[in-house]
Amino acid sequence: MRKILLVLLTLVTTQSSIYAQEDLIKKIINNKSNNTNFQFTLVKQLDNTTVKQQGSSGTCWSYAGNSFLESEIYKKHKRVLDIAEIYTARKTYEEKAKNYVMMDGFLNYGDGGSLHDVINMYKKYGIMPQEAYTGLINGAVKNNFKEMQIELKNNLDKIIAKKAPINTNWTINFSSILDKYLGKVPETFIYNGKEYTPKTFAEEIVDLDPDDYIEITSFKDYQYYKQFYPPLPDNWSGDKMYNIPMAELTDCIDHALSLGYTVCWATDVSEAYFSWKNGLAYVPDTNLYAISSEERANLFTHPKPEKIITEEMRQEAINNKSTTDDHAMHIVGISKDQNGKEYYLIKNSWGDTNDFKGYLYVTKTYVQFKTTAILLNKNALPKKLRKKLNLMS
Repeated sequence: MRKILLVLLTLVTTQSSIYAQEDLIKKIINNKSNNTNFQFTLVKQLDNTTVKQQGSSGTCWSYAGNSFLESEIYKKHKRVLDIAEIYTARKTYEEKAKNYVMMDGFLNYGDGGSLHDVINMYKKYGIMPQEAYTGLINGAVKNNFKEMQIELKNNLDKIIAKKAPINTNWTINFSSILDKYLGKVPETFIYNGKEYTPKTFAEEIVDLDPDDYIEITSFKDYQYYKQFYPPLPDNWSGDKMYNIPMAELTDCIDHALSLGYTVCWATDVSEAYFSWKNGLAYVPDTNLYAISSEERANLFTHPKPEKIITEEMRQEAINNKSTTDDHAMHIVGISKDQNGKEYYLIKNSWGDTNDFKGYLYVTKTYVQFKTTAILLNKNALPKKLRKKLNLMS
């Protein structure tokens, strides 16, 4: 089977920091390539769909999560499917809005979301193919959600400012705003000559068990091999994740890839040692909190030694907020550089304008240090870990 390639990277934004996150995207995308002297040899690449472009929207979690599901669909059914990311995002916004109102605004609201949102919306509302709902209207060719999210949040803030009992029909007006910017969601659609609803399409065409998917993270401050609620701003739904030691994050990924399963990855991309244009990310052996301008200029000229990262260093970066949950991507393979060092092959959703046509090469050290969560099929976990997490049934 010929590999069908796609790039998916999506920044998770919050309403309070949406402008800062957009500046971060522009800074990363506009960063110049350093004409790097990296030479990669592909070790393994799993089937994945074609590169996409999220545009001006903080929907990486939906693009990455649905890209992951597309690979899961192909692995199970040998069926190539292009999922409507904006349908998933829209249903997430509607659910998030309900929580925002019920919690009197004491909840993160904006474009941002978590990887589990994709699974939760699939389970509750079903799924649609891209051809049935693009979210692009009035001649638009790319997402641009800034104006929409401002109007949505202003609408919600007016609702929570009212005295009880509030009119519970506010959801109708909220959905009408989404209709204005994204178009109405069709109740039914035709796919390959047959009529479906999002639920019947999920059941008959996608045919994945949402309960097969779990989310994992690593916080040293919490008990390992148990579920807990991670303090991540975009976890608006309060979902729990499994907590494991840092080194086992990459053990999980390696084992999944060896069995033919891809992995969805949420991480921090705000560091100087993450380069979109160069398609590279690693952890340089230097003072990570005070990288000089000279060091910055030479970070990606050729392969360099990496810093040894400990669990304490990882947790400190989370606690001091230098590690931020601002991006989601899709891990689809493994490569080696000219020195034999392994890197994960990562799909991104900023188009194909970087040195590797929308892909990045990321070291295992970077993944251990900067991961905020991974989403994968529980059947892809090492048997020993599944037993520790009580997932053997």
